[in-house]
Amino acid sequence: MPPDTSTAAHVQRSLRQCLSTVAELLYNHGHVLETVTLPHRGLARRDLSALKTSASEWATCQQVLEASEAATFNEYGRFVLTRMGRELMFDMFGEGAADCA
Repeated sequence: MPPDTSTAAHVQRSLRQCLSTVAELLYNHGHVLETVTLPHRGLARRDLSALKTSASEWATCQQVLEASEAATFNEYGRFVLTRMGRELMFDMFGEGAADCA
């Protein structure tokens, strides 16, 4: 059975909405996109906790990103985007010089 294209479109729209929200919340809380786009960086658990406490939409977005495999925890236990999540983020916002370093 072929995948339901309306479901796929909805999932991608949800991912893009969450990535946009994540970018805004990171900025509002003193972080930069590279915090989650560079695989060796990531958000520490205390930063995630602070974001969840101060921004109710963070928890939902984090859940959507993890469930869709657009985000995960790296080997240091920090929250980062996966390759797919980074590609969507760069598609939406462009790839900055720091992302290439």
